[in-house]
Amino acid sequence: MSTQRQAYRASILHSLADPAVVGQEDSYQYFEDGILVVENGHIVDIGEAEAVLARQKDNLEITAFQDKLITAGFIDTHIHYPQTGMIASYGEQLLDWLENYTFPEEERFKNPMYALKVARLFFDELARNGTTTALVFGTVHKSSVDVFFEEAEKRNLRMIAGKVLMDRNAPDYLTDTPESGYADSKALIDKWHKRSRLLYAVTPRFAPTSTDEQLAMVGKLLKEYPDVYLHTHLSENKKEIEWVLELFPERESYLDVYDHYGLLHERAVFAHGIHLSDCECQRLAETDSAIAFCPTSNLFLGSGLFNLPKMEAFKIKVGMGTDVGAGTSFSLLQTMSEAYKIMQLQQKKLHPFKSLYLATLGGAHALHLDDKIGNLEVGKEADFVVLDLHATQLMRFRMQQARTLEEKLFVLMSLGSDQAVHQTYIYGDLAYSANADQSRKIAS
Repeated sequence: MSTQRQAYRASILHSLADPAVVGQEDSYQYFEDGILVVENGHIVDIGEAEAVLARQKDNLEITAFQDKLITAGFIDTHIHYPQTGMIASYGEQLLDWLENYTFPEEERFKNPMYALKVARLFFDELARNGTTTALVFGTVHKSSVDVFFEEAEKRNLRMIAGKVLMDRNAPDYLTDTPESGYADSKALIDKWHKRSRLLYAVTPRFAPTSTDEQLAMVGKLLKEYPDVYLHTHLSENKKEIEWVLELFPERESYLDVYDHYGLLHERAVFAHGIHLSDCECQRLAETDSAIAFCPTSNLFLGSGLFNLPKMEAFKIKVGMGTDVGAGTSFSLLQTMSEAYKIMQLQQKKLHPFKSLYLATLGGAHALHLDDKIGNLEVGKEADFVVLDLHATQLMRFRMQQARTLEEKLFVLMSLGSDQAVHQTYIYGDLAYSANADQSRKIAS
């Protein structure tokens, strides 16, 4: 971590609140010519360049960017690091896709060296796409999570992850038991939770792959460790929902399965939530649980269209997720573009300021980390990204036609991807630079 006070000069935009709550104009802060000042891994000043320079009497080391936009690092509220190697697998919906692609790939993670290879690539891809925090699935193998956290700690990342729990309806080579899953999870929590910038999530894959006994063990872990996370899937696919109700006939709904075992709380994040009833939405709101909106994977697997306005009506916390590998890109910019299209298919609008909120401060709020990350307020951890508004010839030309800030932001979300990420900073230190990436490509 760099302890020297450093400053970054460019246009600066970050979210202050949910536009659905406070309105568009009060939901963000923008400085056309701004300066962000960082020291000891935290933001110590932000504002218009002239005002910041007047406040900062000491000589500042200033890095100035042209045609760039600084914003908070992106937050991915649902992603699978073991599925990096099977991203873009053709032609299946959820349940067949798991059986034919996901489970065979996850078997390979019994080898810690393979897990390390993938973890390094995974973190490189996150940085290259401007993602600084993620809520991450491991595999059933305890070692896959150890490897993940070891590599994340080396990079000083704020990451949340957990060992997958599955004791039925999965291949024998990927199942644990309620007892072994509990013991492994407990050991991982004791070792990694709140170590450096790392946090732990108890991670049952989804209701169909856990018995009543295992779900009861998950509830026990959450009672024993009330500040850990719960991360699982919910109501992604209609056949999945039918299967859940067959497996748990005594429960009223898919969500009720989790609720029965005490899995709903302020640090519970449920991926997808596409086909939720009003009663389920009400219960999510009452327990302060969150949903991860994963538009790219929802389209790719044909799962359905997420009803964001309904979540807003019930005041449910929502973050954005790429859901790699069912999601086909690590880029939250591309994910925002797909989210817009999902709203369009429902004759709804998704404003660019709302998209920015979902991918930054909304994600932090969903992860109960909005006191630490999610925007660029003074005191927050200095995880931020520098975006290139002229990353491609088309983007440069289109930006010249843009007349308003929201139009520029929408163009960035619609045409941007990893190419638009110029630099990524983690806790005040440079973690990725497109210039260095290009140099490596030329050298190779």
